[in-house]
Parts: sequence; C-alpha cells; structure tokens
Amino acid sequence: MHCKRFPLGTLWTNTYVAWDESGVGFIVDPAEDMKEILSFVREKNISIKAVLLTHGHLDHVGGLKSWMSLQHSNLRNPAMPVYIGAGDAVMLRFPDGNTAKWMECDFEGMESFSTVKDGDTLSFGEMNVSVLETPGHTPGCVCYLASSEACVEKGEDLRLLFSGDTLFARSVGRTDLPRGDSETLHRSLVRLASLPDDLRVLPGHGPETTIGMERAHNPFWPEEEE
Repeated sequence: MHCKRFPLGTLWTNTYVAWDESGVGFIVDPAEDMKEILSFVREKNISIKAVLLTHGHLDHVGGLKSWMSLQHSNLRNPAMPVYIGAGDAVMLRFPDGNTAKWMECDFEGMESFSTVKDGDTLSFGEMNVSVLETPGHTPGCVCYLASSEACVEKGEDLRLLFSGDTLFARSVGRTDLPRGDSETLHRSLVRLASLPDDLRVLPGHGPETTIGMERAHNPFWPEEEE
C-alpha cells in the first residue's frame, strides 16, 4: 500500500492519494484545485475508486467540484462514490457560504453521496478501510483506518490512520467552531489511545505522526487511566 500527501488550498489542507500494488486507489479530503492530483494519478496509472471525507469543513471538501469536473462528471451524478460521516451530511449538502467566499471556493454543495458510520468497512482492490467515528471537531468527524490484504498475507502490519482534523502532530482539531465540542473530542481521543503506538497517523493538516509519538508528546492526549 502506497500513499502520497498533497498540501493544498488556502489552509494547506492535506489531500491524500492511497493505492495498492495493482494500482487501485482512493482520495482522502479533496482540497480546492485538484489538477496536480489528476496529473499524479495519471502518471502513476492509479485507478481512483472513491473519495473519502473525514468531515464536512470546506477546506476538506471544496475540491470535489474540481475533481468531478476533471473526471468529466458533475456533483449531481458523480463518476465515483463519495463517503462522509453521517453527522456531517448536512455540511456537504449546504456548505457555509461565508467561508466559501473567504476561501474563494465555488463549491455549493452536493446531494449524491453516501454516509458511513462506525464499524463500516470499505474495500478498494487489496485495501480495506475501517470507519472510526471520532466526533468533536465536527459531529460527523471520522477517521479511516486503511490496511492492505497483501501486507497481512506477508505477516506485515502496514496500516494508515487518516485522522482528518481529529488528531494532529502535537495537537488536535479546534472545538470553538460551530458544532464543535471539546468533551466529545476528548472521548474520541480516548478511543484513539487504544490503537497501537506504531500506527502511522496522516492528519488533515501538518506532518505525519504516530500514535506513540502523540501518546508521548501531545498535550491534549488523555490520561492512561481513562
């Protein structure tokens, strides 16, 4: 399983492309103009099967219109599935107009998408993606835990956690924005604390980290007895 990070847009949101050895892949959190990513997937001959959204904030979904247009599709009938946590569905249908204007983003929302819930599993080629509900930054925040069947068969534990704005390197997502809740986010961090230390974490902004590094250094990390 391979993964490449693309910091894009006004807020340098991390958009990710993940793909397996057969060239089947998916995109996480398309941010603004997606031409660079389209060029990359064509160069690598990656067949993108879905778009996964960690939450509904515009800096993480605003590139959907660009991506669909580059795929000769549209937001009413997208060429591939789009997934988002059920709690953020309304944000995808009706994005905040003031934020869109500030970001100079022309994404006006979409209706044709699928919602995911805790425990759902999505499969793309040799990759399986488990959905972990981690609300707090927004009500519908999710993390995606991706694993590779090929690595499992080889006895390797290669997994990636796409954490969106739930968990960053040395920080966590803001809860002072509309619909954010600090106590709910804390409970989500307690859940992530059960994951193994060597698990790679790919956040929505900033550099890659691991669960172990955040356990040791993140000032927002929950106490072990919790």
